[in-house]
Amino acid sequence: MVKELYRETAVARKISHVSFGLDGPHAMQQQAHLHVVAKNLYVQDSKRTPVQYGVLDRRMGTNQKDAECASCGKGMNDCIGHYGYIDLQLPVFHIGYFRSVINILQTICKNPMCARVLLSEKDRQGYIPKIRNPNLSYLARKALRKKIQEKCKKMSLCPHCGEINGVIKKSGLLKISHEKYRNKKPDQAMLLELAELSKGMEYSKELTNIPLTGYSLNPQEVLRLLESIPGEDIPLLLMNQDLSKPSDLILQRIPVPPICIRPSVISELKSGTNEDDLTMKLSEIVFINDVIMKHKLSGAKAQMIAEDWEYLQLHCALYINSETSGIPINMQPKKATRGLVQRLKGKQGRFRGNLSGKRVDFSGRTVISPDPNLRIEEVGVPVHVAKILTFPERVHPANKEMLRQLVCNGPDTHPGANFVQQQGQSYKKFLRYGNRMKIAQELKEGDIVERHLQDGDVVLFNRQPSLHKLSIMSHRVKVLEHRTFRFNECVCTPYNADFDGDEMNLHLPQTEEAKAEALVLMGNKSNLVTPRNGELLIAATQDFITGAYLLTKKNVFFRHDEACQLASTLLASTDISMRIDLPPPAIMKVSDKECENFANRPITVQLLGGS
Repeated sequence: MVKELYRETAVARKISHVSFGLDGPHAMQQQAHLHVVAKNLYVQDSKRTPVQYGVLDRRMGTNQKDAECASCGKGMNDCIGHYGYIDLQLPVFHIGYFRSVINILQTICKNPMCARVLLSEKDRQGYIPKIRNPNLSYLARKALRKKIQEKCKKMSLCPHCGEINGVIKKSGLLKISHEKYRNKKPDQAMLLELAELSKGMEYSKELTNIPLTGYSLNPQEVLRLLESIPGEDIPLLLMNQDLSKPSDLILQRIPVPPICIRPSVISELKSGTNEDDLTMKLSEIVFINDVIMKHKLSGAKAQMIAEDWEYLQLHCALYINSETSGIPINMQPKKATRGLVQRLKGKQGRFRGNLSGKRVDFSGRTVISPDPNLRIEEVGVPVHVAKILTFPERVHPANKEMLRQLVCNGPDTHPGANFVQQQGQSYKKFLRYGNRMKIAQELKEGDIVERHLQDGDVVLFNRQPSLHKLSIMSHRVKVLEHRTFRFNECVCTPYNADFDGDEMNLHLPQTEEAKAEALVLMGNKSNLVTPRNGELLIAATQDFITGAYLLTKKNVFFRHDEACQLASTLLASTDISMRIDLPPPAIMKVSDKECENFANRPITVQLLGGS
């Protein structure tokens, strides 16, 4: 199937704004098509049918050519994929938002009945107008959030309920401790609270250490605190409550991505399939979920459920970021996997590897060479490249005959054409096969001919690393023999190119609009001066300056034949047939008699004021 280059929208739309927020459990459920509960991947049969309500359920899309999506009924190429979700038996910390959760806990009262921001009424009234300023920049908002947090961290007593608030800090992998009595001496109130905590529990060393080390806040307690934050206090956390709530920072539900982004690869060596890392991790999360539910129902020990909870916490963290550090030795995974973070970050990730820099059609790459005979806006392209790169030209009365000739030439003769797409048809005719003469005669206005790259076509020329705007500019093509891209040495500076084996990329714009934009905005002649400081970047260098100096020295003279040869080397492209009238020579060879006459001639001097 031929790739679609671009699709014109039927309606003109204008984007007013883009906003980022957190998906809460309710939003995840609304976007999903399926509640995933089954831990097995396939039914035990010969066809390897995915288990219903499992992580490979066909309702989330398909990655097989012969299977259709059970949600939309489309095949692998057309189905965009559908989400599912997993309900976690116990809430867990999101490893990406863990720092944000700690920052919020340091700002609010740790009494679930209060959970107000630890600011006095006077401070609150001072900050609210600043926060409501719609023109506040991102950096200013960040600084304001830091200022509020610093003020709240100094408050040991809540100004609203009088509750003691200690130090909140990270204590191990995805653990938060609250050192409530860090700066307090033991008193009656503290002893009563400890007695309340120890009720129904056997005596343990941990309880006696609480005054010194503090106690751990599990995700459920943190969730209760975040849910208790009053609506009027959320702006003081610099959060937009229309888009997300603080409680959304804790994971209670996990979205299951469509199958098309985590396809199963059928192994030819051994029977079965190789599953994607995300699929296996989601399957493990469902399995641990199942274990926790069984332990809850059977009334297992609290310690056992706590271990399961920690295991669930770890796997949810590894699913998001598989390079999580600080994992205990007994819980470390057997083999390294790639989490969601690893798919996005780094050189091979989605942004740098697949969006910013990617392998594209209608481009060429080869070694570069100098060619001082080319104009500064020209690039010499090998015939071999020119036969492969094509431009889709629409037939109209002005170019009909020319395109007919190109179709007759076919793909192997330059200039020629590779494909013809007739108006109203979705497929293309490859001109290597079939009767080219017949296709040429049948050309109608509106048909599209994918013709070879020709002299004068606009192309984008780029050298990596592209460090500034001028690392990619548009040139006009000059199709030449041999195997390298060639351009004038004067254009080396913006590309930072030299000819010791450098390679450069050439991209052929595929629409008239793209060609016009490239020529006007990125044109080589439109970028002679750097926008950084107004310095000339494309100017005469090296041999040109030396040659100009040597030619224009006062004691340099040329014979008639040498002057003609120099003049002819300056003529190129359209100027090749230009007629040049040489000026009279500076020194003329004359006979002795003419010399005598010249010497005896009277000299007339005209002064400025008169004769």
